[in-house]
Amino acid sequence: MSQKIEKPTLSGQRIKTRKRDEKEKYDPTGFRDSIIQGLDDSGSDLDLVFKFLDSAGSKLDYRRYGETLFDILLAGGILAPGGTLALDVDPLKVSRTDVCIFNAGDDLESLKNYAQVLTKLIRRYKYLEKTLEDEFKKVLVFLKGFTLSQRYKLAKVTAILLAGGQIPPSVLSKVLQDHLVKDGVALEFITEVFKTWLHERDSITVWASLRKAGLDSRLMEFFPASKRNIEVLNSTFKTNGLSQLLEFLKAQENQSVKKELQLHIGLLLKDGAQVKEITPIIKEQMKKHSIPEHEIAVLLWISLMAMMEWNKKEELVPEQAVKHLRQYTSLLSAFTRNAKSELALLVKMQEYCYDNMNFLKVFEKMVVLFYKTEVLSEDVILKWYKEAHSPKGKSIFLDQTRKFIEWLQNAEEESEGED
Repeated sequence: MSQKIEKPTLSGQRIKTRKRDEKEKYDPTGFRDSIIQGLDDSGSDLDLVFKFLDSAGSKLDYRRYGETLFDILLAGGILAPGGTLALDVDPLKVSRTDVCIFNAGDDLESLKNYAQVLTKLIRRYKYLEKTLEDEFKKVLVFLKGFTLSQRYKLAKVTAILLAGGQIPPSVLSKVLQDHLVKDGVALEFITEVFKTWLHERDSITVWASLRKAGLDSRLMEFFPASKRNIEVLNSTFKTNGLSQLLEFLKAQENQSVKKELQLHIGLLLKDGAQVKEITPIIKEQMKKHSIPEHEIAVLLWISLMAMMEWNKKEELVPEQAVKHLRQYTSLLSAFTRNAKSELALLVKMQEYCYDNMNFLKVFEKMVVLFYKTEVLSEDVILKWYKEAHSPKGKSIFLDQTRKFIEWLQNAEEESEGED
């Protein structure tokens, strides 16, 4: 029987590692020392500072040490957990620099100049954009570890970068840490951010950014638990010149209240509640939330039209609509006691009929019904026809109501003649 002869194997072979495959040792302190030396040599001239940072990017590994780089530019050295500067074990070694945001002047112009260095840096090295965002997410958690002056400067620089789009507004959610909120640090910081942000951008842009980040509905969370009420919020915002944001907040709350009220009315209507039961409920909510009557008139119209399943046959819709609305004319008349409310309802009716094609030929019948049941007055109908109508389907509805308008005008003239 033949036996297989084992093939010889090599042992103890030394594989030479290519230089490009060798991993360079991670050395943030060495990187720090190089950056600090360059910053100190540049001094307070920020043009020279950027020139150094720009040229250093081709020699030093910004991609690997981006966090360390922004730590230095912000705080003057490497930040340890909690926000303190990490000191070198060698006492003779320089581990921090004064060429940083925390050591800048308190005035807005000085801080803008430092923010401009960051902006130019991330434009030059695009991959640093995400690193800058991550840096702010980190340092905003460390707020309590910074001095009052440092927090003030950080708030202003944060606002400047938010206004310029260099960091997203979502970073502000990092301020909502329990320990920061409890001690009032979060409120103090975010107030300063808003003040500077509004100085740099209009209130519409700021509010839109907060909405995009989902922070528009979380403003109360920046207040300590014992101060979370609308009175304190109003007082704080007004005192700090943030009344513009307050107006947006009030409008948003008003919209939320109206949606809830509309939902409640819709449920009452579907459950068959009587007009005399619904009216006092609405009046109570109007008073409680200071909702103007003309907004209630529009809200009621939407609720009344939404509660029905309309016939798919267009020719049957007019009769169905008039029959349905006739049941609720007393409800509508209770909230159309002035010309503004009547006109708001009439314009909403026009826009509804235009947006829902099956109702294009129903508009006049509904106007006549509301005129006869004293929901709409003659003067308001004539005003709507002459000047206050919506541009939506203007020619269709003006032509449709022409004969009725002529009848109203003739009746008015006859009445004046009799007088």
